[in-house]
Amino acid sequence: MDYDYVIVGAGSAGAALAARLSEDTSIRVALLESGGPDRKQEIHIPAAFTKLFKTPLDWNFHTTEQDGLDGREIYWPRGRMLGGSSSMNAMMWARGARADYDGWGVPGWTYDDVLPYFRRAEGRVGSNAGAVYGMDGPLTVSEQRDPNVTTRAFLKSCRAAGLTPLPELNGPEIEGFGLVPVSQRRGRRWSTADAYLRPAGRRKNLYIRPRTHVTRVLFNGGRAVGVELAGGRRVSARREVVLSAGAIGSPHLLLLSGVGDPDHLREHGVRPVAERPAVGRHLQDHLAIMLLRHCPVPVTLVGAATRANIARYLLLRRGPFTSNVGEAAVFARSGPEQPAPDLEFIFGPVPLINAGLEEPTQHGVTLGIVLLRPESSGRVMLASGDPAVKPAIDPAYLSAPGDLPRLVKGLRMGRELLDTAPVSRYAERPMLPHPDGDDDASLEAYVRAHAETLFHPTGTCRMGVDDDSVVDPDLRVRGVEGLRVADASVLPEIIRGHTNAPSIMVGERAADLIRRG
Repeated sequence: MDYDYVIVGAGSAGAALAARLSEDTSIRVALLESGGPDRKQEIHIPAAFTKLFKTPLDWNFHTTEQDGLDGREIYWPRGRMLGGSSSMNAMMWARGARADYDGWGVPGWTYDDVLPYFRRAEGRVGSNAGAVYGMDGPLTVSEQRDPNVTTRAFLKSCRAAGLTPLPELNGPEIEGFGLVPVSQRRGRRWSTADAYLRPAGRRKNLYIRPRTHVTRVLFNGGRAVGVELAGGRRVSARREVVLSAGAIGSPHLLLLSGVGDPDHLREHGVRPVAERPAVGRHLQDHLAIMLLRHCPVPVTLVGAATRANIARYLLLRRGPFTSNVGEAAVFARSGPEQPAPDLEFIFGPVPLINAGLEEPTQHGVTLGIVLLRPESSGRVMLASGDPAVKPAIDPAYLSAPGDLPRLVKGLRMGRELLDTAPVSRYAERPMLPHPDGDDDASLEAYVRAHAETLFHPTGTCRMGVDDDSVVDPDLRVRGVEGLRVADASVLPEIIRGHTNAPSIMVGERAADLIRRG
């Protein structure tokens, strides 16, 4: 069947884009999603998101062995369902700072340019709704309903430490601390499937196709004319194909389709269509290291699945099941030379062990130290010309010399925060794993042995005005026609925030760019 636009990927950006494009009833839009529907109960219960890891709803990626992390392969969960990673993330709504967008140097993508698209997406409820956020958008952003007592204590400790309280974490300047706004509606996850696809799915001109795996983009004389599906079927696009498959899926599809470094393509038996060596390069991610402390009183999320808490959630949408786990955040600088915060400290009222894959048995709390502006960057590559084979992912963690010292500085800052009253009452002796000492060598060894992803890959289809960029400021793939990319892969540099909000912003803005022609 022919469509005007074929969008690949129904995640954060793709769902927003499909909903906005299909507002024009004169065009036909196909939204193709490799994963299935978002019916599983754990998707919608905020505190249950780690239960989705390594299930059929997860792409279950792993990196290559990382020299900077003691040769470990790092697990990368990515959502494989309607809503994509917005259906399995920690729901933290953090746009990033003005310095991020203004620093890109891309016309049309400054902070003032993109702010209206954040606000168009947002349906903020609670404080500062009109002052900072949009109020009428489909994506509900709310205050947390029941922050844990340990989280409240952590915020008081931040104030005692002399940090700046922020009434909102989503203003143009983000240095300070506060509770994290969440993409929830009345205590329930509110993904882009909820916000965009369910309302738009009633339209006769929008065709949402889950369990439809795209294997490559089809070209005719250098112009994208559709996509090929697993099994050989084809879907045609009269106007454009848009890849919204994420920072891993979009470059992988471009490479499988012959858009990339010709030598790399030929090595895997793929015929080059357009020479774009930067496809898959400039991969950036937020690396995080966790500090775990025992809590001497049973007030954390450990053991929260009691009958009373289950009933409270089902009847009132209150209690510990509404937690997003990362309840509070601090944005800080590792040193005065930093132009804006380059570290984030995320407080969680539960021991987050092995990316949440291990069920904790003892009460404890976590402070995650996140490197917001890594100097290191890596690459997504073909592991095979077979579309069924996952790509090779090499983020090259800690390959730049400045990254490890800043994380070590963050560990020391994090320890000081946890040792500050009143949170120190709930964060006593260290839990395993923990650093063996406080000297640089011990802390560096701890980072290399235990650091993990915060699930924020970006940059692999980098946007820019230079000839080396993969897409131009209108998100068109350079070197071909009729093909765009709209997702976190286009971000020129990773932001000082979390990537779900800017991914949705990109989808919103892409709709206007496409309509403009």
